[in-house]
Amino acid sequence: MKFGKEFSSQMVPEWHEAYMNYNYLKTLLKEIIRFKRKNNPHHHGHAHHHHPHHLRRTLTLYRSFSGLLAKSGRRRHHHSHGGGQIGHLSDSDDDIEEGLRSAPILVHSASHGYETTFLMAAEEGGEYETVFFRRLDDEFNKVDRFYKEKVEEVMKEAVMLNKQMDALIAFRVKVEHPDGWPWEERKVEMTQLASDVDSSAAAVTATTPARARSVRAHQVHMAAIQEGGSSKAGKSEEDEDDDIVEKEEVNVVSDIGTSEISRFRAARPSPIEVLDRVTINHTKETPRSTIKSVLNVSNTELKFSRENLKRVEEKLRLAFVEFYQKLRLLKSYSFLNVLAFSKIMKKYDKITSRNASKSYMKMVDDNSYLGSSDEVNRLMERVEATFIKHFTNGNRTKGMNILRPKAKRERHRVTFSTGFMAGCVFSLIVALFAIIRTRNVLQKEGQNQYMNTMFPLYSFFGFIVLHILMYAGNIYYWRRYRVNYSFIFGFKQGRELGYRQVLLVGFSIGVLALLCVIANLDMEVDPKTNEYKKWTELLPLFLLIVLFIVLVLPFNIFYRSSRLFFLTSLFHCVAAPLYKVTLPDFLVGDQLTSQVQAIRSVQFYICHYGWGDYKHRMNTCSDSGVYNAFLFIVAAIPYVWRLLQCLRRLFEEKSTEQGYNGLKYFLTIVAVCVRTAYSVVDEDNKFIWRMLAVIFSAIAAIFCTYWDLVLDWGLLNRTSKNRWLRDKLLVPQKKVYFIAMILNVLFRFAWLQTVLDFNFSFMHRQTMITVVASLEIIRRGIWNFFRLENEHVNNVGKYRAFKTVPLPFNYDEDDDKDS
Repeated sequence: MKFGKEFSSQMVPEWHEAYMNYNYLKTLLKEIIRFKRKNNPHHHGHAHHHHPHHLRRTLTLYRSFSGLLAKSGRRRHHHSHGGGQIGHLSDSDDDIEEGLRSAPILVHSASHGYETTFLMAAEEGGEYETVFFRRLDDEFNKVDRFYKEKVEEVMKEAVMLNKQMDALIAFRVKVEHPDGWPWEERKVEMTQLASDVDSSAAAVTATTPARARSVRAHQVHMAAIQEGGSSKAGKSEEDEDDDIVEKEEVNVVSDIGTSEISRFRAARPSPIEVLDRVTINHTKETPRSTIKSVLNVSNTELKFSRENLKRVEEKLRLAFVEFYQKLRLLKSYSFLNVLAFSKIMKKYDKITSRNASKSYMKMVDDNSYLGSSDEVNRLMERVEATFIKHFTNGNRTKGMNILRPKAKRERHRVTFSTGFMAGCVFSLIVALFAIIRTRNVLQKEGQNQYMNTMFPLYSFFGFIVLHILMYAGNIYYWRRYRVNYSFIFGFKQGRELGYRQVLLVGFSIGVLALLCVIANLDMEVDPKTNEYKKWTELLPLFLLIVLFIVLVLPFNIFYRSSRLFFLTSLFHCVAAPLYKVTLPDFLVGDQLTSQVQAIRSVQFYICHYGWGDYKHRMNTCSDSGVYNAFLFIVAAIPYVWRLLQCLRRLFEEKSTEQGYNGLKYFLTIVAVCVRTAYSVVDEDNKFIWRMLAVIFSAIAAIFCTYWDLVLDWGLLNRTSKNRWLRDKLLVPQKKVYFIAMILNVLFRFAWLQTVLDFNFSFMHRQTMITVVASLEIIRRGIWNFFRLENEHVNNVGKYRAFKTVPLPFNYDEDDDKDS
């Protein structure tokens, strides 16, 4: 794979605009090539005869200056230490200085950043190279500023985490000794506690004594010597870097002199006194906390119980994991950009036969903040030490597995199983049609009986499978266009399902459902089993029970983490507005609004098997007043859940937009109820209810369509550079957006079939209902892609690549200022 594609694939999607524009700089180099070919067509063919001295460059020199040979910032400060230099150059300093003196550029610092002066601008074609270096400086200054801003952010967050760790350690002490300590035990414990705080928790801050820095440099050098050659076999440079960091960080803390620890201890108050300045941060995320906030019952008093301690530890653990991921992304950002500048300068040297990369990469590596700053590496080491000591009881393997979860690999058996199940579905569909045609199962009378009883039962599985397949298609295209759906949904790193796994789930359910359909038909036409009708009718119920058991199974099989995530979001949606509304919760609510017919199928299951109709293959549910009353409730309940979620967000976020969103769902509830009433009223009142259904449904459909296109998708922007779309588009073909908008409008108005009574002679009424419901599911699948694309574009615009984790303690700001 070419570096440009590899560079793009390794980017943090939300920071895409902040990376070096490698492709743009390559186009500038191509312009230089075109100029040289146009004015000197034989130049490139005989370059080695004209400039032999320019080709005496060694690979090690480039790699040393580009930061690829030295480890993790140690080489960035090797000139500050007396011994143990890391990344020692094989070339002499005189050779380097001679190369720098002969360089065609001069790099110096300016008020707006770094500026490169091209010394050979008077040569033929020099203006092209001048433009290249001007754009190169713009890109570097952009990257350098962004990196510095992000490092400053994580440094501030490190200070906050340091305070949280102080409070956590004091909280642990109070839980373990609620009645106070004996003086002898307290003296020992306080000595150990102060050592813990100073050597690990307080070490999360970025400041490091010069003595500790020199000790660490010496330890890194010794670790590299003791590591041995064989242990590096088969490892990449980044893996070797990680190994060195992991081996040194335990010794970094323990080898700091006692005088330094005493100095820190004297400057800080007693750890227990920290609790006098903190309160518990009760986030309004549970029904209990929500009810208390409504009743204005606030309880921020510290209760020193093991239950509270466990809750505090879990919050801080999540905060440390998220903070560590930020540091890893920043380290990757720095490494990739330095590598990109090294690559582009190599290309420049190769094209122009000049020697400019040495001077430029010396500035990048030694002078710029991007190349010389080592705060991120130091913070990573200290976060690892703190996390392992306080959250995994010193178990380094367990701690690093939590901080650095391994990426899930695609398994061939999943691909094979998905293809196998897809083939089974296709074969079973062909077999089903063959049985119906050859045995003439569905005659006129039998067809009506089957379509009114068994078809609604099996159509439920069809709706579920279709929705799963649409979700698999969403994942495929999200990945193709680099939409960070796992971050948007809040999936645990490495636990999200790929489109193959989702397809496997959908096809598996489809195979089971089709097997039940064929078995049911076969039992009906087989004289030996025809007398056991009531048992054949139970097949769909058995299948529904099996799927429900698999969904709620607590064992670590069948993608347990994904099932738990879905059930949690589903429960939060059903229990709205008692839970804090997150994006996965209201997205699940939106999916339920497109599965109204599937929920009605569940209602039919209860009626059909509860009333005993299955014993006679009859459908008497429509004659029941209770069943008809529940038709209104079932049709409106998904929209009621979304309305309650909007009200929760309206009062919590004080956003008028959520008020209008709630109005949209209220109008939809009215429209759905009126359409349901039209379908069950007598013929005498049908005209009035039809007119009401048309009016309210049209208002709701227009409102919802506008909301979909303008607010959820961010389209129909007349002032956009992409007319009637938006400025930032992930899909390069603009016609895709217009087609999606047209389909959304058409499928939104599929309800017209309900009130206009479209009938086709070749299609049963139940089939028409299923087709309309399927169109709504397809519309929702299209909506999902563009909704998350718009969310991703908003995250990119704000460089929002991390989720906010609530911290367990609130500090008194006045006390902090006084101290």
